[in-house]
Amino acid sequence: MADKDDKETETKEFSRKRKSSANKDYIKEMVHSYLSNFACLNPGTTIAESDLKDNNELQEHIQSITLCDIHHKSEVQMTNTELVYHIYKLDSFGVETDTLTDSGSGEELPAADVWTLPSEEFHGLWESLIYDSSLKEDTLRFAETAFEFADRGVNSTIVGCNRVILLHGPPGTGKTSLCRALAQKLSIRLGDKFPRARLLEINAHGLFSKWFSESGKIVARLFDRVREIVEDRRLLACVLVDEVESLAHARRAAVAGLEPSDSIRAVNAILAQLDRLRRHPNALVLTTSNVTGAIDVAFVDRADVKRLVGRPSARAAYEILRGCCEELMARGAVAPRERLFALRVLEGSRFAESEAAGGSLRLWAAARAAAAARLSARALRRLPLQARALHCEPRPAPPLQRFLRALQAALARHVADCDDLLRDEPV
Repeated sequence: MADKDDKETETKEFSRKRKSSANKDYIKEMVHSYLSNFACLNPGTTIAESDLKDNNELQEHIQSITLCDIHHKSEVQMTNTELVYHIYKLDSFGVETDTLTDSGSGEELPAADVWTLPSEEFHGLWESLIYDSSLKEDTLRFAETAFEFADRGVNSTIVGCNRVILLHGPPGTGKTSLCRALAQKLSIRLGDKFPRARLLEINAHGLFSKWFSESGKIVARLFDRVREIVEDRRLLACVLVDEVESLAHARRAAVAGLEPSDSIRAVNAILAQLDRLRRHPNALVLTTSNVTGAIDVAFVDRADVKRLVGRPSARAAYEILRGCCEELMARGAVAPRERLFALRVLEGSRFAESEAAGGSLRLWAAARAAAAARLSARALRRLPLQARALHCEPRPAPPLQRFLRALQAALARHVADCDDLLRDEPV
């Protein structure tokens, strides 16, 4: 057996049931004992409550166990691995809307959506997101390192760190979902340091389209609320600003004389407020933009990480569709359950034809066609519903091969519908 210093480290996250009141260390010991029965496990493996049916004690306390370390790409040998556990309970109350009063009309206007993290609504979101690059891993490493620097008191005027992430790219590629999933992941990974966590989602487009007449005052009031939250140093605050390009549009329009000077004051106010947030070592700012060329240079300069989130390649499309098919088979909407191979398995066999690989190869053909048609991840995830609803008999649940033919038909229909939309645009 290897020395402890030679062992690899593997991260496990497991969700406790809300009714569980057992000591954390006791639950960790139960989980550790259970996992020691496995010779090896694949990264990304989730053991659901239904998989624990032979272990009544674990079923009483555990909702799911996820093997989630980002450093491993192949099977992990359990006997040569030191396990690191993160235990958490999911909040089930959902989103709350924070409002501000328009002083002119007296109307209550939505200012931000607020989630307590980790949220039941975002459970499994991180694992479901698939990208061609190491985008998820990179953003997680950046955020964890930024909070480590803050914890060590690293001077941010010497080593620049604003704790601001900018994700840009076309609509439907998963930018907002990744921001939410990252906030959820951090609330779990940093749970010992921050026993409380919140995600505050601000819609910049709605903010500026409605509240220009209030200038910077409404922005200041909004961020006063944010600062009230981050004053609690034991609380992790993730602030998500969607459609941040709205700031750029507003500033250019104001300079060109197309918007009142009040507008530029509002934009400058939000940039100043973002600068102030960096003084709080428990705050992270996540932003998205659909229009890369429209992002304000002043904001881009504040972002530590600027990453393009593009449309999925054939490889990513395959794994997205494979996940959709496996979910439908698990729920009985496609039956019986059959195996779909991971893409690395198909590549290992050089895509050789076989009865066992038939469904996987048909799915690979659909993924390549989807990538060629430049479908977004959002459009890809809608295809299974269209296939089941429009290209299969209502009853009974179709077998996998029939469903995959329906999936190809749904893809062809989607591409044709998009072409019709483009032709119908006015000249």
